[in-house]
Amino acid sequence: MDFRRRCHDLAADSARSAALRLHELLSAAWDWEMAEFPERATWNGVAGHDYRWSDRSRAAIQRRRGELDAPLVAARCLPREQLTAVDQLNLDLFVQECEQSVEEARWPIELLALTQMDGVHQDPAQLLASAPATTAEDRGNLIARLITLPTLIDQTIELLREGLSRGVTPPQIALRDVPRQIAQLLAGEPRENPLLQPFVAAAKAAVGGGGGGGAAGAGAGERFVAEAERAWQAGVAPALERLREFVARCYLPGARTTTGWRDLPDGEAWYAFKVREQTTTSLSPRAIHQIGLDEVARIRAAMERAIRESGFTGDFAAFCDFLRRDPRFYCSSAEQLLREYRDLCKRVDPLLVKLVKRLPRLPYGVIEIPAFAAESQTMAYYQPGSLEAGRPGWFYANTSKLESRARWEMEALALHEAVPGHHLQLALAAELDLPEFRRHGGCNAYVEGWALYSEALGYEMGFYADPYSRFGQLSFEMWRAIRLVVDTGLHALNWTREQAIEFFAANTGKPMHDIVVEVDRYLVWPAQALSYKLGELAIWRMRRAAEAKLGARFDLRDFHDELLGEGALPLDLLDARMSAWAARRAARQAANT
Repeated sequence: MDFRRRCHDLAADSARSAALRLHELLSAAWDWEMAEFPERATWNGVAGHDYRWSDRSRAAIQRRRGELDAPLVAARCLPREQLTAVDQLNLDLFVQECEQSVEEARWPIELLALTQMDGVHQDPAQLLASAPATTAEDRGNLIARLITLPTLIDQTIELLREGLSRGVTPPQIALRDVPRQIAQLLAGEPRENPLLQPFVAAAKAAVGGGGGGGAAGAGAGERFVAEAERAWQAGVAPALERLREFVARCYLPGARTTTGWRDLPDGEAWYAFKVREQTTTSLSPRAIHQIGLDEVARIRAAMERAIRESGFTGDFAAFCDFLRRDPRFYCSSAEQLLREYRDLCKRVDPLLVKLVKRLPRLPYGVIEIPAFAAESQTMAYYQPGSLEAGRPGWFYANTSKLESRARWEMEALALHEAVPGHHLQLALAAELDLPEFRRHGGCNAYVEGWALYSEALGYEMGFYADPYSRFGQLSFEMWRAIRLVVDTGLHALNWTREQAIEFFAANTGKPMHDIVVEVDRYLVWPAQALSYKLGELAIWRMRRAAEAKLGARFDLRDFHDELLGEGALPLDLLDARMSAWAARRAARQAANT
């Protein structure tokens, strides 16, 4: 049965309970999403889709757009008053998500299919490395995806070509490294390529883990890798060369020379939508800009105090220059940087019991960002794992340009990306008894707000013991405050890229390479950077309100467990939840006195 018909039947089936129809609708919508976007199915550990890529043909995109309203119509037909409070929340969140998808379809987001941050030249290697590879079927799926990757690349080229004709491209300046990124994928021996490394690793694991054993197992592993190498040489490498040539000769020269999102067709309304989507607030870009300026001033004063505490006698600019230049603040090798991050995470892990009562079952690890993409990537990022897929969470650290990877930032970064930040929150959410769309999704202001808030929790765990690391934590907080100013400045207030870089450099000790990479990230991911600081400020308001209401009986671990207990909620719903929790606690305290 097709998706539209299934949604229609669920809406019309008044003989069954509202709860049953709701959960069937949520299941149908989830199945549709996993089938249409099999990469997401792989990330989420949903079996049955690991051999395919999303169909990015124009016909498939138009068909999907035509189906977006079907679950929304069905959801609106359900009698909300017949649902429990839990299912009312599920329904409300689902309707909100569907409404956003329908609204976003106004704009041709599919035409922005490649940037310096992501795209078909980067994402497939990470997906193949994270896909199941234990069984013969798993390894067959890997081969099937590699063989069909050229189709995905060619579909991407067609979308990019259409984007050129319609004036919908990323800024030219942000794309400058993309031809080199693709060229690096084509360099060297095939078996050392990031796209083929998952096949080499899978073959070794199959032999070492009992997947044949001995000479026979080794022979099967060699045949598997050889098959992947043939697919690379026959199809993938030529397709990547087509992509490289198209980007270098057509796309990059033809991309827009403007930088703001408002410069795209209907860009002002598009950016306003992205702001609402990413922040789950009704704040205007100008209001967010002012919040950012106020936060920059507040944090700058705290940074000045940290400078004085260090004993440094020069001004802010001189201190930042000192931090950028002194070799004691930098690692001498990628291996040393990774080792220090791993040691740091091992120090954090046993201290989590100070913050939460419930810990996730899923482990995590620290690895480096692939070299071919590292120079255009930010300092680090987190990639969720999956118990279903047998994949840990990964904290990816950038080991390129070691002279820009300061030690005084490492504590804050690890707390943000791993624990108690992204890994703790996302792994706990995946274990909740919630509909799939809530376990694996949710609002960015919550997810990134929690991670930024987690950086400050380092003080309660005994970190930031010296003024340099305290300056690093404040520098990271300043970084997110600057984002409020710079993102809205670039996309709504006519700031130039140079203005954004200058403002960033004047208010933080971050190396210039990081600053440029960050500003270029904001150019291609509009409004995403707003979610961090606005989410963090909201969580701190909720905590202060609960502390004021509960006084000495406030329990930080209970507060955090409640905050994390329903997954990623929009900020207004999260605020209502935490206010109700504090009121219940206060009422129980009053009854017991």
